[in-house]
Amino acid sequence: MKHILASLLIAASLQAAPLKIFILAGQSNMEGHAKIETFDYIDDDPATAPLLKMMRDDSGEPRVCDHTWISYLTGKYDGSANGEGTGKLTAGYGARDDATKSNGKIGPEFTFGLTMDAALKEPVLIIKTAWGGRSLNTEFRPPSAGPYELNDYQKKLYYGPPGHGVPKDMNQWLEEKKRETGRFYRYMVEHVKHVLADPKRVCPAYDAKDGYEIAGFVWLQGFNDMVDGHTYPDRGKPGRFAVYSDLLAHFIRDVRKDLGAPKMPFVIGVMGVGGLKAEKDTVAFREAMTAPALMPEFKGNVFAVPTAPFWSEELGAIDDKRAQIRQMGHYLNSKHKDHANADGHMTEAEKREYLKNYEAKLISPAEEALWKRGASNAGYHYLGCAKTFALMGKAFAEALAGPSQLQN
Repeated sequence: MKHILASLLIAASLQAAPLKIFILAGQSNMEGHAKIETFDYIDDDPATAPLLKMMRDDSGEPRVCDHTWISYLTGKYDGSANGEGTGKLTAGYGARDDATKSNGKIGPEFTFGLTMDAALKEPVLIIKTAWGGRSLNTEFRPPSAGPYELNDYQKKLYYGPPGHGVPKDMNQWLEEKKRETGRFYRYMVEHVKHVLADPKRVCPAYDAKDGYEIAGFVWLQGFNDMVDGHTYPDRGKPGRFAVYSDLLAHFIRDVRKDLGAPKMPFVIGVMGVGGLKAEKDTVAFREAMTAPALMPEFKGNVFAVPTAPFWSEELGAIDDKRAQIRQMGHYLNSKHKDHANADGHMTEAEKREYLKNYEAKLISPAEEALWKRGASNAGYHYLGCAKTFALMGKAFAEALAGPSQLQN
């Protein structure tokens, strides 16, 4: 009996497991705008130095995953020239001008895959679909949410006197809205199904006998909704972003239905731009993003992962100063009465010299060096900080894999 049991245990241990498939989707921050050149900044913090070791191989180059592959669908903001990048996961699958070629950037996919690669015995396939500038209220709008409809604020504004932000041709605007509604949701689902139809095309380790399992979905999006004051009016008032919560709940239900995975674990990467000291409306948007994870129907399989703790406060403080410099440049060009070029007498050379001196007073050489070491993009792209994206990817993976599966 003992011999039979031992044989069964050995057979079970040798039995191959299904390919684990994870879907990553969203807008520009899921694309990822952190340049590889900012990796060294991760090493400055003893708490994250071990993460950098995971991200690099013994020669100091970005690590290539042993058992994790990726299919990455992306394209221009309007969805034209969509293309697919494939291969073993490594750095370089961040934002791309050409989907087939590395642009030297990472998003959360890199450390997400590294974490899964280390944690799971079975091979892993990441299917990533991301495009910058896309909203949930329009381009990613899920089918069950119905068509995009004007709210009362928009009806009053758009059909009133012409003004700032009002469409010049309402019929044309409505047609464009209709055409764009749900378009990137469809791109996403169609691509996932395309990959699932032949996983071996992307992942050579796939064995049809063992099959595959859709093991999780990560959603990192939100900036375009957060700053859309027309779709989400009533700035500063409670419930301003309740529509987003409803749309996201529809989105979760729909992707599960469309992919045939009714209990697929789902991670919401909660907007972290601005860090822990963000303004009131940003905090309100984060609460709206988190809300679906608190719904009874999603209990235990939808997880909200805050990303604000991963924002670099020291780089953010420098970025605030850089914003002041940009604002000063605007004042100099607009003949602002309270600034140096009030009467418009300054030449372009004088403006440049003024701004150079203004910047020198605001930003120290040490701060300038720190910025170059850790940042590579704007605040709405988490400053293009690899440390931030690395921490996000790891946290998303941990939320899906769970402590029991992660190796120390």
